Amino acid sequence: MERLEEFQLIGRWLSGFDRGPGVMLGIGDDAAVLRPPLAHDLAMTVDSLVAGTHFPVTAPAADVGHRALAVNLSDLAAMGATPLWGLLALTLPSADEPWLAAFAAGFRALAERHAMALVGGNLSRGPLMATVQVTGTLPQGRWLGRDGGRAGDVLLVSGWPGEAAAGLALWEAAPSLARDHLVRRYLRPEPRVALGQAALGVASAAIDISDGLLADLGHLTAASGCGAEVELSRLPLSDALRAMRGPAQARHDALYGGDDYELLLTCPAAAHAVLAAAAEAQDVPLTRIGQLCEAPGVRLLGEGGEVLAPAGGFRHF
Repeated sequence: MERLEEFQLIGRWLSGFDRGPGVMLGIGDDAAVLRPPLAHDLAMTVDSLVAGTHFPVTAPAADVGHRALAVNLSDLAAMGATPLWGLLALTLPSADEPWLAAFAAGFRALAERHAMALVGGNLSRGPLMATVQVTGTLPQGRWLGRDGGRAGDVLLVSGWPGEAAAGLALWEAAPSLARDHLVRRYLRPEPRVALGQAALGVASAAIDISDGLLADLGHLTAASGCGAEVELSRLPLSDALRAMRGPAQARHDALYGGDDYELLLTCPAAAHAVLAAAAEAQDVPLTRIGQLCEAPGVRLLGEGGEVLAPAGGFRHF
C-alpha cells in the first residue's frame, strides 16, 4: 500500500514536466533515457537540503521547492552551463499532499523558467529532506572553473551579497515577515544562469556564493594558485540591508553570510566591460570589488588601504 501511495503522489504532483530536449524516456520507468546534444559536454551537480540545517522547518513548501532547485542551478551557472534535466529525491515525514503540491509548484515554476525537465527521482518516508541532481550542457571543451584566475584579474560579484543572511536572521526573529524583501532573498535565491552563460569564454574563473563571499573566494584563489584583495569600500551593500542591519553588520553579512547564490567572477581587466554590459542587459548588478594577486590568501583592504584579517564562512560540519 505504501508503494502504491508513492506512485499516486508522484503521478499527481511530480509528473508532467519531464518533456524537453533530449528526453527519450522520462518519469515512470526504472531510469530516464537522455540524449545529450552533439558536440557538447555535460555538467552535473547534486545537493541535499535538510530541514533545520539548510532551510527553516517552518519555511513555506513552495519556497523549499524553489530553493532546492535554485541552489543546484546556481552551481551550473558558475560553470556557464545550460540546464537541461533534473532528478529529485524527496523524503517526507508523512504523505502530506498539500505540502507536496506547494513544493512541486515552487520547483516546477523555476524549472520551467529555465526550460529544465524533471526526468525522475524518488519519494519516500523519512525526515524532511530534498536532494536534487541537475545536468546541464556546455559547448565541447569549454566551461568556467575555479582554477582559471590569474594575478591581475579583476574580481566581480553579482547582486547584493549579505541580503540572504540578513533575511534568515529576520525570518528567525519573525516568521510572519515571509514576504519581506530580505526574507525572500533567503527563501528564494535567484540562480544567475544567464550571467554564467554570458561569462563563458570571457571570465577566467567563477564560483557561486553559498558559504559566504570570502569563504568561496578562498576556494577560487586556492584552485587558481593565487591570492585576492577585496576593497571594503567597493562592497555593494543594498539599502534594505543597511537599513535593517546597520553599516557594520551589513558589511559583515556581505563578507561572511552564506546562501546568496550570487556569482563571483574574475576576468582580465580588458574583459570587464564585456561582463558589465552582459549583466546590465540582464538587469543584474555586477560590482568590481577587488583583484587577484600573486601572494596567496585573501586580504581585506580598509578605507585607508590597511590590511584587515578576515574570519570564516559557513561550515558544513
